[in-house]
Amino acid sequence: MNGLRRSLPDFPWDALAPAKKRAAEHPDGIVDLSMGTPVDPVPAAVQAALAGAADSPGYPLTAGSPALRAAITDWVTRNCGISDGFGVLPTIGSKELVAGLPTLLGLGAGDVVVIPSVCYPTYDVGARLAGAEVVRSDDPAAEVDPERVRLVWLNSPGNPSGRVLPPAKIAETIGWARAAGAVVASDECYLSLGWEPSAPPVSALGVAGADGVLAVHSLSKRSNLAGYRAGFVAGDPELVGELLEVRKHSGLIVPAPVQAAMVAALGDEAHVEAQRALYAARRDALAGALAGAGFRVDDSEAGLFLWVTDGTPCWESVERLATLGILAVPGEFYGPAGATHVRVALTASDDRVAAAVARLRARI
Repeated sequence: MNGLRRSLPDFPWDALAPAKKRAAEHPDGIVDLSMGTPVDPVPAAVQAALAGAADSPGYPLTAGSPALRAAITDWVTRNCGISDGFGVLPTIGSKELVAGLPTLLGLGAGDVVVIPSVCYPTYDVGARLAGAEVVRSDDPAAEVDPERVRLVWLNSPGNPSGRVLPPAKIAETIGWARAAGAVVASDECYLSLGWEPSAPPVSALGVAGADGVLAVHSLSKRSNLAGYRAGFVAGDPELVGELLEVRKHSGLIVPAPVQAAMVAALGDEAHVEAQRALYAARRDALAGALAGAGFRVDDSEAGLFLWVTDGTPCWESVERLATLGILAVPGEFYGPAGATHVRVALTASDDRVAAAVARLRARI
């Protein structure tokens, strides 16, 4: 049987198991700064909304309830710099959309998907699942033959690097993709988590409008809803409509209680600002300690990760940190260009971050 599994790379996180075992042997236990899963509480109002919608015996709408569509539309209008001319659609988190988007758009053999040089591995996986070809480039307008390009991924703020693309670069890439007849998918899941006031992250929708553009968002990090699987896509109404029709046939529906929770989360920015403050403090502490231990922090202008290097191959850095009981991720998980970097997550409790900082300072 020649199943889809054969077209996929090995699951990268399995390769991290030996380093995780080594880190767990530390006398004070492991400080896991690898996966980036939220550890802080779900906002009380969001929990209440989920519980209040628990009696939901009927099928929910794939398109989202009227209240949810309105909440997403309002949020996009407030945060993405666009006021009309776009459609919205809830998704079961963002990863399922990223993995399924090439297939949902009808891509296949002979089509090219352009992804950044270092990026979320699921961009590559999604193209493989559709049978499409992947090209890595941070400057497709200058480096890629547009003839067979059908989908271009932008990611700003970036994962793993935290890089924020200048608006001019976003506009240039979208203009090139439009001329090629390609869709632009802009992964903006960390839009609410910019750290450099002089270069705030901006939505592709606000830079270039919705024509041929799909902006992908998630509530996992901004609202600690990774366990809820709550995300959405906004952009070109025709493309959003196509996604809706295919998803209706496929049964890809956000559960009704989660839809209600999303309404509550999208309508409240106070909890986002409180969470930002927690992450900012953890970021400052870790960045300082890593620098003191000989690591250089690159990019990292936004998001929930520090992209660091000590000049050695990434697996040597992972092992060095593991001897301190700290688990980080090798940059090569995100592409060959990440071979000398590691990704360090900010998503650990204050006491675990404090433990990591103390170990880095002592280096024992």
